[in-house]
Amino acid sequence: MRLGIFAKTFAGSDPGTVLAASKAAGFACVQYNMACSGLAAMPDALSAQDVAAVSAARGASGVAIAAVSGTYNMIHPDPAMRAKGLARLEVLLRHAAAMGTGMVTLCTGTRDATDQWRHHPDNGSAQAWTDLLAELGKACAVAEPLGIKLGIEPELANVVDTAPRARLLLDILQSPALGIVLDPANLFEVATLAEQRDLLSRSVDLLADRIAIAHAKDRDASGRFATAGKGVVDFPHFLGRLRAAGFDGDLVTHGLAAAEAAGVARYLSGVLADL
Repeated sequence: MRLGIFAKTFAGSDPGTVLAASKAAGFACVQYNMACSGLAAMPDALSAQDVAAVSAARGASGVAIAAVSGTYNMIHPDPAMRAKGLARLEVLLRHAAAMGTGMVTLCTGTRDATDQWRHHPDNGSAQAWTDLLAELGKACAVAEPLGIKLGIEPELANVVDTAPRARLLLDILQSPALGIVLDPANLFEVATLAEQRDLLSRSVDLLADRIAIAHAKDRDASGRFATAGKGVVDFPHFLGRLRAAGFDGDLVTHGLAAAEAAGVARYLSGVLADL
C-alpha cells in the first residue's frame, strides 16, 4: 500500500509547497484539495495554469495525486444547491486526468442544510435515497466516459452511513465509475475491540471488490476523532484485512496537525511493515 495524506494538512496556497511538505513528512501521495492552489475547494472553473501547476508540482516532488477532493452535499434539501455542486464536480472531473489523477472523492450528503457533516433524521428517508441515486447517476454519466473514478466514502452523518448501504448503492447503480473510500473511523463511534474488529472485517469483505482508497483516521475512547495511532482503531487488524482481501491501493491519513504528520507516517509504515 502506498502511504498518503490530505494535502491540506499543510499550510500553503500553491501545490509545490504542499507536495514538498508531504514528501518531507514521509508520504508518497496526497489526496489533493484545490484550496492548496489558493482556490475554493470546489471552484467554478479551473484555468489551464491552475491544472498545469498541480501537474508540475507532482512531477517536481515525486508525490503522486491519489485523488482530488470533490466533496459537496449530494442530498442538500435545496435542489439548486445540488445543481451547483454537481456543476463544480464536473469541473474537477474534466481536469482530473491532466492534474495526474484518476479519482475524485465525494461524500453522499445529508439533509442538514448548513453542515454537510452533520446527521439529519431525514437521511434515512426514501426521498433522500431517491435524490442520492439521481444525483450520483448524473455524476456517473460525466465520470464514465472520462475514465475517472468517483470515490464514495461511507460516513455516519451521511445518507450512505454503513458498508451495507454502500454495497446497495454500488449494486443499484452498477457504474464502473464508482469506487469506495473506506475509513475505519467513519464506521463506528464507540465499540468494544471485538465489536470493532468484527465490523471492520465485515465491511472490508462486503466492499473488497470496489475499495479504491483506504483512509486512516482514528477515534478516542469517547468517540471523538483522533490522529491515527493515538486512538482505539485497530489499524493492524484493519490493514491486515485489507491486504488479505487483495487491496494494494493508497492509504491516506487525515484529521491531524502538520506537526504530527511525520510521526503518523512512521506509525503507519511500521504497521504495514509488520503485516
